[in-house]
Amino acid sequence: MKIAVPTRNNQVDDHFGHCEQYTLFTISEDKKVEHVELLNAPPGCGCKSAIIPLLRQKGVNTMLAGNMGQGAVDKLTRAGISVFRGCSGNIRELVDLYLLERVTDSGQTCDQHQHGHSDHHRAN
Repeated sequence: MKIAVPTRNNQVDDHFGHCEQYTLFTISEDKKVEHVELLNAPPGCGCKSAIIPLLRQKGVNTMLAGNMGQGAVDKLTRAGISVFRGCSGNIRELVDLYLLERVTDSGQTCDQHQHGHSDHHRAN
């Protein structure tokens, strides 16, 4: 399993399409973090950039994100990447919560890239 988290300063970036980088966590069969890799975000909005094919090429199958538009959700899902929206806080703590099956998708999408959503699954 490989998990991608839109990241800024070791925190979940509020918006998938405008993050500084993606942190990729490779997870072992016994649900432990084996490897962490940083991937700089390409220029431009996430759903219009080449990030989704690049994430698939790197083996990502799960995205833990703050918020994103429905277009990005649809593209990630079509690429075989499960999306969990509404995440926030420290990225390592979030991944640990996910591995404990304590993260669910908020179901919220950004409407035309507007912000101001409530925090779900906050890892402090």
